[in-house]
This record gives sequence, C-alpha cells and structure tokens, in this order.
Amino acid sequence: MPLNAVAHLNFRGQARDALEFYRSVFGGQLNVVTYGDFGMPAEVPGAGNVVFGEVVAENGFRVMAYDVPGADRPLATGEPTTRRENGTTITEEPFFLSVSGESADEITPVWKGLADGATVVEEFGPSQFSAGFGMLTDRFGVTWVVQVAAAHA
Repeated sequence: MPLNAVAHLNFRGQARDALEFYRSVFGGQLNVVTYGDFGMPAEVPGAGNVVFGEVVAENGFRVMAYDVPGADRPLATGEPTTRRENGTTITEEPFFLSVSGESADEITPVWKGLADGATVVEEFGPSQFSAGFGMLTDRFGVTWVVQVAAAHA
C-alpha cells in the first residue's frame, strides 16, 4: 500500500457537520467515532464530539477531522488559537497532516524521520483504533498524525 498524506481538520464541535457536508459534496463513506464510543460517559460535555472522523470516496477524495477537546467554539480558518489548560498555554492548529501506511513496519521510518527535531505530542505506538498511532509537530511547526491504516473495531 502506498503512503498517503491526508488533510486532518480540527474543529470545536463541528467536525460531524463538516464531514457530512464534505460527504454531500464528494460522495463516499462517512466514518465517525465519538469520545463516548471510546468510553467517555454520555453525560460529560463533549462525549458526542468526534475523536476520529473521515470521509473516503471512490474518486480518491479523503479528509479526516476531529473535535479538539474543550469548549465548543469554532477555530478560525487557517489561524491557530490558544487556550489555557492547567496553567499551560496550548496552541491549537486548525489542521494537521495525516500519513497512513499499511503496517507499523512501513510507517515507523516515516515517524522516525519526522520526529527528528520535532516536539512529540503523542508517542508512536498502538492505540485503541490503530496498530500504530502518533502525533508530533515537526521542526517547521507542522503537526502530523502518523498511523497504521485500520478500521475502528
């Protein structure tokens, strides 16, 4: 399987609506997993928000999206925003790039290459939804998701 770079859009409570819109425009399959699907109690605010979402169309179109945890306020298009969490300023980017491969053996060298001089957000390794997943911000300030392509069980 070839490596694929996919736009990964970040939202504040609008990811599902955005993905449904992109599906209406491009066609394809909509896949959505919520924070609640991963065990967040339904009564917790944000449990219905998207932790993993994508539209994949037969014409080759693919886009991924999720709802950044926190208050449901829109991210400005193309502009990073900041918020305070536990005394730390966190910068939220409105998008990052996602690279998927068929196996951990195939995608690990990509992770290692991007990690040189990067700030690791989430170390590459197995996750609830993939045999390998990691997130980092490279030395140029671009945030990447690197993962083994896998359907959510």
